[in-house]
Amino acid sequence: MSEKQFLSTVKYVASTKPAFLLSEIAVYLDESETVDQMYTALLPHLANLGLTAKKIDKDYEVSRLLPSPAYCLNAVEEQRLGEYLDLQGLPPTYEEAIGQYITRKTGKDWSDPVIIERLRRAIVAQKDDYWKPTNKRSLQYSKGYSVLGYLAYHFPVYFMQSRYLLAQLARDGLLKREMTILDLGTGPGVIPLAIADFWTCLDTARATVFPVERSKEHIEAFSYLAKSVATKDSPVTIKPALEADITAPVDVALPERIDLMVFSNVLNELADLPVAARADIVMKYAERLSPDGTILIIEPAEEATSTGLRVMSLALKKRGLSIYAPCTYVWGTNCTPDRCWSFVTAPCIRPIRIMNTLAACNEPFRYVNTDIKYSYVMLRKDGKTRSPCCIPKDTNALRLSRIHLNVGKRINVVAAKMSEDLGDKETHMFRLCDGSAEKPVYGVLPAFHITPENQELVSAPYGAVLVIRNVLVRYNPAHDAYNVLVSRNTQILKSTPMET
Repeated sequence: MSEKQFLSTVKYVASTKPAFLLSEIAVYLDESETVDQMYTALLPHLANLGLTAKKIDKDYEVSRLLPSPAYCLNAVEEQRLGEYLDLQGLPPTYEEAIGQYITRKTGKDWSDPVIIERLRRAIVAQKDDYWKPTNKRSLQYSKGYSVLGYLAYHFPVYFMQSRYLLAQLARDGLLKREMTILDLGTGPGVIPLAIADFWTCLDTARATVFPVERSKEHIEAFSYLAKSVATKDSPVTIKPALEADITAPVDVALPERIDLMVFSNVLNELADLPVAARADIVMKYAERLSPDGTILIIEPAEEATSTGLRVMSLALKKRGLSIYAPCTYVWGTNCTPDRCWSFVTAPCIRPIRIMNTLAACNEPFRYVNTDIKYSYVMLRKDGKTRSPCCIPKDTNALRLSRIHLNVGKRINVVAAKMSEDLGDKETHMFRLCDGSAEKPVYGVLPAFHITPENQELVSAPYGAVLVIRNVLVRYNPAHDAYNVLVSRNTQILKSTPMET
């Protein structure tokens, strides 16, 4: 029997009873297969089918997967989380562990002038490599001082930005009381260590993290840091990093079911693979994603990388995943992401001691990395979205795909705010998207035109869907883009769920 027939048979039997033994479906099979062979064939598809299996004597019991309850923050946790996000520095234990590891690895104190100079050279080499054309980058961060430079320069920012994304998951109810998390391309363990730190804000949630990394040097650094910051009775269990290449999913020993899957600053490094191939890799791992699980992909905010994430997000949407955030497809259409440079910013972090020491030179700007800017996408299997599309019945809204036909006219639009402020104190400017635009569209609001009726353009959070009434369309030939000019007569409201 083919795999398709076998899985259809399992799906049919599962629909007729809450639990059954694999041996029971042998009668439906044309060929005689052992229960072990059937289990091996079924294992990669259990999560996709909403099933789980456990060994009973010489057989396997297959049952329907009961979803873990969503973790809802209580008032105390919400307050604690707000205070946690206000912390702008890396936890002292993590900062100390990084310094100790560099000292241990080099055989000299990390502050030794020779070590500092070598770290500077490694950081400059990484940055020079990063700004090369995509097809000429190596971005290995996998040997000797490249790993140590990563710890000193990149780790603090990536760790701190993870807080904001984990907080978004928590506040949106996408975390569970018991979670299995897979971190693919973990590097020196930024995501697992950030999760362990973040979970201290939660009273009763627990998680098990499975990291995957191909670099022995990164795994060594991760193991040291994890042991150095480990605490007794932690609600997070971090499994030893599995040494494997994430581009070969069949070689990765995956958990049966994954509730949160993370690709942090890793997919853009597969520059030798086309977008379709990278999307195929994600989809292969997604077979183990729980029906109510989330895939989180994070990339740097640099234009080519950020835009590439949007292109891949659309490729994953076309393969059957739904985009939970930050994109909203107001009209149910697919977008044109080729020029979609969209990212989040957050307050700068406080540099760690090693960073300050590196910056004590003639070119300090080369070695201080404190800006938090990142692009992300959250994907689901269940079609759930963060901002459901809602067009009020009394709004005659124009699709942004038709904006070129309305230059010089006043229009209404419903679109998501897809950038922080790109303007200045005199003129505020934000990227707008409804999922249909073929060229970039920006909302422009002069500071002297701000009123209580239109200030949502400034105050609404990234990703919020706005109903924008009475704006004037202008074309900007210098950037081949369109501006919608917000005036005192413009009304802007957050979209709320209602019938369209």
